[in-house]
Amino acid sequence: MSEKPNAYRCLVVLPTYNERENIAQIIYGVLSADDRFDVLVVDDSSPDRTAAAVRTIELSSPRVRLVQRDRKMGLGSAYVLGFETGAREGFGSVCTMDADLSHDPRYLVEMLAMQGDHDMVIGSRYVAGGRIEGFTIWRKLNSAIANILARRFIGNDVRDCTSGYRLYSMPFLERLDLPALEASGYSMLVELLYEARLNRARVTEHPIVFKNRVAGKSKVSYLELLGSLRTLFHLKIRQLKARAALRREILDPSEGTLPLR
Repeated sequence: MSEKPNAYRCLVVLPTYNERENIAQIIYGVLSADDRFDVLVVDDSSPDRTAAAVRTIELSSPRVRLVQRDRKMGLGSAYVLGFETGAREGFGSVCTMDADLSHDPRYLVEMLAMQGDHDMVIGSRYVAGGRIEGFTIWRKLNSAIANILARRFIGNDVRDCTSGYRLYSMPFLERLDLPALEASGYSMLVELLYEARLNRARVTEHPIVFKNRVAGKSKVSYLELLGSLRTLFHLKIRQLKARAALRREILDPSEGTLPLR
């Protein structure tokens, strides 16, 4: 069997909505990090014409491509589109980043180097060497609470459960039932970690300095927070059903009691 042409390459997925002020800088930052990185921008028909700015870059770089969707469909579905594109085109890994310059491309090469031993590499704000710059008290509190809740399902060994700066190995992504993922927004990040746990994926964290955006508006809203709580509720239901199924398997149906050990 011949090796896939992009087996040692990484597709960097940048979901966008009104990021015209930032998009060129983040794209060129990714391209200059290493020749092994390609860029896929998934734009939800941004009113500020983000897509037009990407098309200009796309004309001069074969490593950049744009998918423009006809309406706002959310972060989670943009990730799935990126995962499916990476799998279809034979990339060895897929990386997700924010397009607002909060995720620095200078960490990409180090994260890619960790892929050989891990299925998921998280750019983490909450391990030694990682930190946040420019967050308000509200954003810090929101992030802390979200991570505390997520760790109830993921485990305490993952410190930054809500970071969108991640590198996924293709073998891991190919084990997932991508169309079955339920979350559409930022809560997809927790759902993917939950799936990683179910698939016994090897997860590690790499410290990053997260810098709050300077240009444009944050997409984190109260609706996103409600969506995250809804995703956590669905994951809890799945967890309870899985435990109940496991108990049924262990239970001796003839005796109605747990077998003696």
